[in-house]
Amino acid sequence: MIHDLIQIRRLGEQKRPENERFRKHLKSHGYQELKFRRIAEAIELETDCTVCANCCRQASVQVLDRDITKLAKYLRVKDAQFRQDYTQPGEDGLDLKRNADGSCVFLSGNECTVYDARPSICSDFPHLVRGKGTIPFRMWQFIDRACYCPIVYNALEAYKDESGFRRG
Repeated sequence: MIHDLIQIRRLGEQKRPENERFRKHLKSHGYQELKFRRIAEAIELETDCTVCANCCRQASVQVLDRDITKLAKYLRVKDAQFRQDYTQPGEDGLDLKRNADGSCVFLSGNECTVYDARPSICSDFPHLVRGKGTIPFRMWQFIDRACYCPIVYNALEAYKDESGFRRG
């Protein structure tokens, strides 16, 4: 398992074309979704996200109305105040604001200051075990995430081994 973020970035970018081919491979070959989920679960258990927190520095966080309501209640502010203070327009709705360094507004060091009320997109991240649709359907997200998330990078490599994918 690789956890070094510099290596993850370099190898993730280097393997981007291979990961694209792997996505196509999964769409046209049989695989066991449950087996892939179990692989991801094992990798998640071996990874301490508070050591990394790279997702909070790299990924935008789209918030749904229910996330806003939960976060506003947690912070003891009105929904409208939360929207004004903590959100900004995103590609598909509202995103959490980013700090000057690009990190999530709720990131302090490597810890989430609203962890107990974090948005569903955060609690399900990196969407290998939990997510909408099948793994090949979500695979387009994993290709980018393999460049900054040790869980995704290592899971993709394990998926390739499990499925007999020819690398190179």
